[in-house]
This record gives sequence, structure tokens and C-alpha cells, in this order.
Amino acid sequence: MRTRTTFDQALKELQQDILKMGFCVEEAIAKAVESLTKQDMILAQSVIDGDALIDIQEMQIEDKCMKLIATQSPLAKDLRRIAAGLMIIIDLERIADLASDIAKSARRIGDQPLIKPLIDIPRMAELAQKMVGEALDAYVREDPKLAEAMAAEDELVDNLHNQVLRELLLLMMVDPSVVDQAIALLFTNRHLERIADHATNIGERVVYLATGERKELN
Repeated sequence: MRTRTTFDQALKELQQDILKMGFCVEEAIAKAVESLTKQDMILAQSVIDGDALIDIQEMQIEDKCMKLIATQSPLAKDLRRIAAGLMIIIDLERIADLASDIAKSARRIGDQPLIKPLIDIPRMAELAQKMVGEALDAYVREDPKLAEAMAAEDELVDNLHNQVLRELLLLMMVDPSVVDQAIALLFTNRHLERIADHATNIGERVVYLATGERKELN
């Protein structure tokens, strides 16, 4: 009984560690896009610097997962909890990398006058960050329906992505002098679309955790 209680506590701590990492990742998304819209180079650099800390979180959580597998020999759902955790932190780390890349685009643009008002890109960021938060909520609740509802929001992000893509391509055709900044914004647009995809991946991990079924949600 005591061994089981200790194991349950270790699983709970693992979950809390993943949530802490997720909070840092959500914050990185918000700060990266804010650094772009406000052209705040100090904030952009803080996101870039913070990526290394998130990498450390990922490695520490991975070590905990491997130790649990080695020392507890988990079976059935306990093993799925650990396996899902390992997969989720991979997606979170990649989201953090994408946030850092957005901050790097903000630095490339610097204080240049923006070629278009940034309206849809912040909307995409808000939706993508919301999806990450909902995916983590589904993970805590082990709720596959919540995960599926979250994944359905990916279509909204895709629609905004396509709209921004069209607008930026048109701007480059009309005025070749804006190409450099437009490319930086195109990369940002793509990074946000990928963040939403990784949130959907987390949702798929939740379905696997709850049901043992591997299911694509988009």
C-alpha cells in the first residue's frame, strides 16, 4: 500500500511538473507575439533566453519519467500516464522553440514601420495559446471529449493562417521593397499555425491516455 501511495504521489508530481512547463510555454507564446506587435526588443530577447530554461524543464521531466519506468515497472494505465507525459513534453518543447522563433522574427523586424496592421496574427496567437491551455486542461482531467473539442479549434487558426498568407503575398507582389519584413511575418504566421498543430498533438496524447486508442484529431 505504501509503495502504491508513493507511486501515486510521484505521478501527481510528474503531472504538476508538466503543467508548470506548460505555463511557461503559454507565457512564451504571449510574450513573443507581444514583442512583435509592440516591437519590444527587450521582451523578444527574454523569450529567446527563456527557451533554454524550458529545455531544462523538458530534460528534468524526461529523467523523472525514465526513473519511474525503471523503478516502478508500471503497467496498463500507469504506463500510459508516463508515456503520454513523455510525448506531451516533446510537443511543449517544440512550441517553446516556435515561440522563440517568433521572437527572433520580431528582432529581425526591429523598429521598422510595420507593412500592415497586425490584427490577425495576434488573433491567431490568442487562439493557439488558448488551445495549448485547453489541451493541458484535458490532460489533467484525462478528458478525451475536451481534447477533441480543443482540436476542432485548429480550423479557426488555419483559416486565419490562410488569410494572412494571402495578404502578405499580395503585399509582396505590389511592393517588392516589403519582401524582407513580409517574409519575417510569413514565418511568424507559419509558426503560430504549427503551435496549434502541436496543441492538437497534445490532445491526441490525452485520448491515448484516457482510452488507450491512438486517434488523429485533425
